[in-house]
Amino acid sequence: MAGGGSAANSNSPTAVRIVVAGDRGTGKSSLIVTAAAEAFPTNVPPTLPPTRLPEDMFPDRVPVMVIDTSASMENRGKLADELKGADAVVLTYACDKPSTLDRLSTFWLPELRRLEVRVPVIVVGCKLDLRDEQQAVSLEQVMSPIMQQFREIETCIECSAFKHIQLPEVFYYAQKAVLHPTAPLFDQEAQTLKPRCVRALKRIFILCDHDRDGALSDAELNDFQVKCFNAPLQPSEIVGVKRVVQEKLPEGVNENGLTLTGFLFLHALFIEKGRLETTWTVLRKFGYNNDIRLCDDQLLPPITRTPDQSVELTSEAVEFLRGVFSLFDIDGDGALNAHELEDLFSTAPEKSRFSDIGIGLHRSHDPSVTRHPPTHLLGHADARPVYHIHLALLPVLDNSYDFSRGPIKASASAFASHVTSTGKPFFGLGPCAVPFLDAAIAHYSFEYYLFGFGLPSCFIIVLSPWSEAPFANAAEKNALEGLSLDGFLSEWALMILLDPVHGVENLIYIGYADDPSSAIRVTRRRRVDRKKKHSDRNVFQCFVFGPKEAGKTSLLHSFVGRPFAEGYTPTTEERYAVNVVDQPDIPEEAIEKLLVEKDALAACDIAVFVHDSSKESSWIRATELLVEIASHGESTGYEVPCLIVAAKDDLDPYPTAIQDSTRVSQDMGIEAPIPISAKLGDFNNIFRRITRAAAHPHLSIPETEAGKTRKQYHRILNRSLMVVSVGAAVAVVGLAAYRVYATRKNASS
Repeated sequence: MAGGGSAANSNSPTAVRIVVAGDRGTGKSSLIVTAAAEAFPTNVPPTLPPTRLPEDMFPDRVPVMVIDTSASMENRGKLADELKGADAVVLTYACDKPSTLDRLSTFWLPELRRLEVRVPVIVVGCKLDLRDEQQAVSLEQVMSPIMQQFREIETCIECSAFKHIQLPEVFYYAQKAVLHPTAPLFDQEAQTLKPRCVRALKRIFILCDHDRDGALSDAELNDFQVKCFNAPLQPSEIVGVKRVVQEKLPEGVNENGLTLTGFLFLHALFIEKGRLETTWTVLRKFGYNNDIRLCDDQLLPPITRTPDQSVELTSEAVEFLRGVFSLFDIDGDGALNAHELEDLFSTAPEKSRFSDIGIGLHRSHDPSVTRHPPTHLLGHADARPVYHIHLALLPVLDNSYDFSRGPIKASASAFASHVTSTGKPFFGLGPCAVPFLDAAIAHYSFEYYLFGFGLPSCFIIVLSPWSEAPFANAAEKNALEGLSLDGFLSEWALMILLDPVHGVENLIYIGYADDPSSAIRVTRRRRVDRKKKHSDRNVFQCFVFGPKEAGKTSLLHSFVGRPFAEGYTPTTEERYAVNVVDQPDIPEEAIEKLLVEKDALAACDIAVFVHDSSKESSWIRATELLVEIASHGESTGYEVPCLIVAAKDDLDPYPTAIQDSTRVSQDMGIEAPIPISAKLGDFNNIFRRITRAAAHPHLSIPETEAGKTRKQYHRILNRSLMVVSVGAAVAVVGLAAYRVYATRKNASS
């Protein structure tokens, strides 16, 4: 793989705005004028107007606008505005004035942080020709401590405007830091590719590995080169690339070609050699932006649909997912275990528990100075950085901890152990997070921000999109907690049903290369299904209603193959079970809130009402819920088929159960209650019956007394209108006949 030049790409910036700042007299204006005019000025104004550098001055041919600034106190407001609008900042010091160099670390760099200017910084030593020749300290010796403290510094360079030494390089490096930034790709301290970069490159590797053999063959390498750099690789170049990798990393090449490890090694090598444009060209050719996320034009646009339409996977997407399942089922046991599932989603965007619960966390050298008042502190006792964890985190922690005793001053290991000892995860991770947290706190600096409030990127956690509700535990798993192919496809069906845009985004990130719109289809409206007396859907959404302790959760558990549990666990929020058909379990308390919305039942294909057949009170409440749902459907036009399930059939029914159920089913025109026993494992083909009823949406629709009265009224009204219409038609015909008769009579006389 050759690191070709800077191919133009729509995902890269179209213009670069560079702000030059520094102490007075450090050579800012002379630097700008000489670079633009290629001549040293005799007279330079205190501050220059915005200066545009020639496009042909740089290989990327991207326009560069340079903004000069004043360091005077009266211009501090304008200086702050200019810095906040910069794509890159050039900070200058005078090589003949060591005090101006000291001011970089005591004022200018802290000031950029105070202003929250998070762009690449280029430190430039001007007036190189005036430096004392006796000065023996090298630039690297001088700048190394500063760069360790301020990792936003991209490059350091010395120049002379008077002698035209390294002037173009100053703005070339500034432009390059914007167009091809290092920070998103590479961790300078650890000397490794950053996780998000690894995920993106892994996805690109998978997309280019057409035969799915885990290596890029010579032909696949050549296709990759042509796509990214518009030029083929010569056979000798391919041999040379693989030789370089094999010498440094034997596992980077195998008999089939360049492995993923070798592919990642090559990009790390390019970056270490300063050829970041190579990796950025590759990323942008595959649709990534500067945040190493896919651009919006690579993803599915918003979907237009009515409330009673749903979204499903197409057969093409299902076949793709079948292939993905086989590819990642490494042990060939017909199920994806946790590690295989994690590997499958390793190319998808990271997910952080911090973002879910709204935690503000950032590093501060002075614990008393933060942008948010700290509630409690997590840090190290050995003078390592202090992290501020805010109140939103407290629900995740063990409630037994008494924060009135003071802030936590233990190591990350002790802190994580405190949390995980109760069985609760630490930010979504178990005890395995302890070394990760220790390493993160020990090595990462606070300038890696995320979410706009200073979250260090090292705390980003990659989770499967199915690790949390409503997807967690929604599908059937085997005895070893492995996800079968049916369970795998069911999870995808649920994701696409509930959030199709996010679902297709994940589909694209794991390697779906076709047009995103080809992955899904929008079903026809449910009311059309009722008129046609047949549904064209492949996924049905079943709402399960019922009073407390009726057996709803046991019904859902049985749907995904979980054993019956004797203990009662109340349903406090919507719970999903998916196994071809989607079945949310809706808690009784949420029904009133659900029915406030007119479109509440628009997404429902069938409603199931569960009651405890041994308790009359449970039956009464279930029928009340049935009437509420039926009434809501009649008044809004979103009528749904309904079934009644008599759970706990292993217990004796209450005395009048048979008479009551017969009366209600006859009065409302629906099927008699279906008896089941989760304890005995007797489910009476309930799930097939649910599916059959959903597939024929014109049947099993209950009618309330109010609904019957309303229909009778409309029937009478329609019949009256018909009589009036017929009468009008007879009158018109009679009038017409009379006119014909009168005309003929007049003609004969």
